[in-house]
Amino acid sequence: MRYINTTQFDHQQPDKVGVLITNLGTPDAPTKPALKRYLKQFLSDPRVVEVPRLIWWFVLNCVILQIRPKRSAKAYATVFTEQGSPLLFHTQAQAEALATKFSQAGRDDIVVDFAMRYGNPSIESVLDNMFKQGVRKLVVLPLYPQYSASTSASTFDAIAENFVKRRWLPDLRFVSHYADYKPFIAAAAAHIQRHWQQHGKADKLIFSYHGIPKRYLTNGDPYHCQCYKTSRLIAEQLGLSADQYLTTFQSRFGREEWLKPYTDETLKSLPATGVNAVQIFCPGFSADCLETLEEIAEENKEYFLQAGGQRYEYISALNAEPEHIDALYQLINDNIQGWHFSPDLNRAQRAKQVMDDKNY
Repeated sequence: MRYINTTQFDHQQPDKVGVLITNLGTPDAPTKPALKRYLKQFLSDPRVVEVPRLIWWFVLNCVILQIRPKRSAKAYATVFTEQGSPLLFHTQAQAEALATKFSQAGRDDIVVDFAMRYGNPSIESVLDNMFKQGVRKLVVLPLYPQYSASTSASTFDAIAENFVKRRWLPDLRFVSHYADYKPFIAAAAAHIQRHWQQHGKADKLIFSYHGIPKRYLTNGDPYHCQCYKTSRLIAEQLGLSADQYLTTFQSRFGREEWLKPYTDETLKSLPATGVNAVQIFCPGFSADCLETLEEIAEENKEYFLQAGGQRYEYISALNAEPEHIDALYQLINDNIQGWHFSPDLNRAQRAKQVMDDKNY
């Protein structure tokens, strides 16, 4: 076994608690080469695509990666800004806001950073940097409120794969989901209420979540149930009745059946039922990204209006809004209970004695 080099370890360095928030990932640029690199890493993950590897290798490399990068690059070009990828700069802003809150609380022993499961900054590079800063206890918070093997578990896989190569391992706490976490529900409800105060209510509030193949549900994935629970809890906080909101699933890929009802088909059908005004919020996305800004805010808007709808409003993700940061801060604090370090002033001296001992 070859371990990651830890010769930079300094016994005089104070121990720290690490807080790593992660998100799915983004290409480095809205270009065909960048999309090909990103999609290859993303779609090669067996957690994401549960198809026999040999068959999938052929489909991915000989079909998908020959066609999809160019098309996806055009879509990403519509959402990239001068700051770069929305998912990247929103996640960075969330990490910076959390670091500020811990600093203001006097927790100078806490290091906050962020990484992407696919693309950059990579989990491996960020972990390396955190450990060099003295992180000896680590809490990992994937920013997926609802658990799925294809998201939360995949992130755990990446952490575990990195740890296999390390001689020294930190204490680890992993937040697998927070679909029903009260501060998160309250933050989402407050965000929607602010939108209502500015724009009024619509005929329907639609909660749209990223879809997964239906067979993942039948194989035991709890994602579907957690999505519906999040919707119900936010609706209850808003005082909505069952006929005032819907839960739908977007972003399906391939020909097999995914979780239903589908967001796009639902929007195409609603005007015929007398629903002429809709507002859409995506509780499974902690930050705005391609799937919210291009797919929901633009593409699905066209479907609804072309079907006869009159008013369509996308309610942005929570991003780095204060209530969202407060909720994440509370969630992290819940998971670092008891994690404080007392300075060990004699550790460096003891280490030096060992190294100086000629009989050692």
